[in-house]
Amino acid sequence: MEALSRTQRPLDHDQVRRYVQASFGAGHAMTDCGPITGGGFATVWWVALDDGREVVLKVAPRPDIPLLRYEQGLCAAEARYLRLVSTHAPQVPVPPLLHHGDDPDLGEWLVSGRIPGCSLREWAESEQHLDDAPARYEFGAAIAALHRVSGDRYGYDGGRASGATWREAFTGMLDGLLADAADWDVPLPTSPERIRELPERYASILDEVRRPALLHFDGWDGNVLAEPEPEPGAGAGLGAGAGAGADGNLHLRGIVDGERFLFGDPLMDLVSPLIYRRVEDEPDNPFLRGYQAAASDPVVFDDSTLRRLSLYRLHLYLLMTVEMPSRGITRQNRPDRFERLADLLNHELTELRRDGVQRRARNSTR
Repeated sequence: MEALSRTQRPLDHDQVRRYVQASFGAGHAMTDCGPITGGGFATVWWVALDDGREVVLKVAPRPDIPLLRYEQGLCAAEARYLRLVSTHAPQVPVPPLLHHGDDPDLGEWLVSGRIPGCSLREWAESEQHLDDAPARYEFGAAIAALHRVSGDRYGYDGGRASGATWREAFTGMLDGLLADAADWDVPLPTSPERIRELPERYASILDEVRRPALLHFDGWDGNVLAEPEPEPGAGAGLGAGAGAGADGNLHLRGIVDGERFLFGDPLMDLVSPLIYRRVEDEPDNPFLRGYQAAASDPVVFDDSTLRRLSLYRLHLYLLMTVEMPSRGITRQNRPDRFERLADLLNHELTELRRDGVQRRARNSTR
């Protein structure tokens, strides 16, 4: 079993049973359960109930555990997200929210329905070699559907970084991460000042964002569930045998872990699905093709778009660097992760600096 991060509560079967009773009452019993690994924030278990349902229990960190600023109240945020999507984008396959609870003894938790399928990361690591392009295409289309939902303010809800404009919210998001880095004594590969100045330097392109679209934000492969279309009368899943499925392809079944949702620039949702890569370099990527086919405003990769994508990659790599201590990850036990993120951060900063120099040169000749 994977080691728990500092934010994850250790659970056993008896504790899970208590959460089930607190969620559904004495009339429902647990018949089986087990941990779901792969995440690094909440503690997640699958639970089989005596009425035949399988559900997912997600338990928030203890109240005394220090968190990053934007991670405050993520359990309640996920409950709000699931309600929001089910109401305004019901075609997007997210788990149904069954219960959100908060108790002095048990802490905070939520229970959702369990979506069938395995994550794209699990499929990639399995011995089966099914084509995941259809699932990625369908995921892109689902993200485009999310983006048609609008908020009334930019950034996060629940008292976290937000603003009346996208520039104001994005500035607050970067400032929060830099403050977290200082609090946790996280060594950054550059000075905070180089990062802090970016929203002002690129104010005009950030101000081009005029509608706070609903963003999932965390669309990496571990949060995208897929499975083959089953043969008539056959099951599916990782144990179904090589080549399982009516067409030999993986198809989208669900999108999970929406607790980090926010409202802002739809371009920000094009970063995590191609993490460590650049979406503008992969025009034939199935995720991008699905998004472009379904989006109300397909992406045009002009100068403004490229600069904003660079800013959002920088934000993601900064977040992944700053969160390391809270997950029990150090520069000593994972030097590979730190160095990779440092290189990526510096690359985006270099690209943005080169663009700034070029723009100033063009302006000086006018």
